[in-house]
Amino acid sequence: MTDDTVAAVVLQWQAVHPGVDTSPMEIIGRINRCALLLQQAESAPLRDAGLSRAEFDLLGALRRTGRDLTPGELARETFVSGAAVTKRLRQLTERGLVERHTDDRDRRMAHVRLTDAGRKVIDTVLPAQLAFERGVLAGLGADRRDELAGQLGELLLQLEGRLGIRRR
Repeated sequence: MTDDTVAAVVLQWQAVHPGVDTSPMEIIGRINRCALLLQQAESAPLRDAGLSRAEFDLLGALRRTGRDLTPGELARETFVSGAAVTKRLRQLTERGLVERHTDDRDRRMAHVRLTDAGRKVIDTVLPAQLAFERGVLAGLGADRRDELAGQLGELLLQLEGRLGIRRR
């Protein structure tokens, strides 16, 4: 067992409830703790661009799909609620990074596209963000990173399958 925060929590639980199997906590607890720390650590590339991680994810979804997306599609692509997407789109629209337009066939349907400014921001920030993330993972060798990525991918597939959230 490692000597991290979760290991200390596991030891505390084992002292209070010696018969309880705390092994799931060693995985889920660490995943949650890592996610929380990564969310709290504002990366310099995003901060310098004036973007939150959520805004970066929306811009990234528009850029990587290469097409206009509806707010509903953006919600699915970024794993957030429709209300959260609406709020972020309003902010990104005000900053001139995205624009909305109505569907020619269905006036009730809105589509979102990157503006030239939005494309420039995401194309500039992406390499810097990836370099930052590479630095976060620098303590793990390439083999360990590949192994971890594979294991997390397997876990994600299992969870998505159980929850019925498989990507298309």
